[in-house]
Amino acid sequence: MFTGIIESFGTIKRIESNGQGKVLHIQCDLDLSESKIGDSIAVNGACLTAIRLEKQSFKVDMAPETVERTTFKKLTAGSRVNIERALKLSDRIDGHLVSGHIDGTGTISSIKKNSNAVIITIDVPSKLASDMIEKGSVAIDGISLTINECSDKNFQVSIIPHTADITTIGLKQVGDKVNIETDMIGKYVKKILMGSSSKNDAFPHGKKDISMELLARNGFL
Repeated sequence: MFTGIIESFGTIKRIESNGQGKVLHIQCDLDLSESKIGDSIAVNGACLTAIRLEKQSFKVDMAPETVERTTFKKLTAGSRVNIERALKLSDRIDGHLVSGHIDGTGTISSIKKNSNAVIITIDVPSKLASDMIEKGSVAIDGISLTINECSDKNFQVSIIPHTADITTIGLKQVGDKVNIETDMIGKYVKKILMGSSSKNDAFPHGKKDISMELLARNGFL
C-alpha cells in the first residue's frame, strides 16, 4: 500500500527482457539500506517487488501483465521514474490510499499555465473515466492528485510548483502517456452497487435496490 507522495526520482540504468516480461535496474536518491529483498516499491505508480538491493539502487521483475497495462513498454535506459516505498501503518497518509495496481494509461492532451499552477488535461478510455469524480483522487505515475474536472473522455488536474519539481510530472509534454490508478475505494463501492455475475452477487437476479440490509451485509453498517 502506498500514499502517492513521491519520495525520490529514479533513473532506469538497464532493462533486460525476460520473455514478455522485463527486469529493471533502477538508481535512486533514497537510502535503501533498511529495505530488504521482497519489499514493495512503487515505480511510476506500479507496485513492484525488489529482487536485488544496494544502498541506492534496486532491481525489480515485471510480469507481462504489468508491462501490458502500463507505460513501461516504452521505457528506455535513462528514463526518469517516480519512486515510493511502501507505507508503514504508523505513517501519516498525506496523499490517498494507493494500491500500486495500475488500471490503465492516459495521454496528456493539454498543458497550460495558470498563475503558479500548471493545468494538465489527460485523455483516458471511458472505462477509466467512469471511475472518476470531480474533486476525487487519482494517481498519475504514482503521484496522488485531485481531479479538478472530469468527463467521459478526459480529466484535469492542477500541478503546483513543488510537485512539478520533485516528480516526473514536471518533465511531461503533450502526447506523453502516463500510468493511471483510479480511487480504490470508489472501485469497490461501484462493484457492490452494480453487482456481478458470481453466486455471491451483492445484487442477486440483477436487482439493484439499495437497502439497509444490503449495506449491512456488505459491511457498510
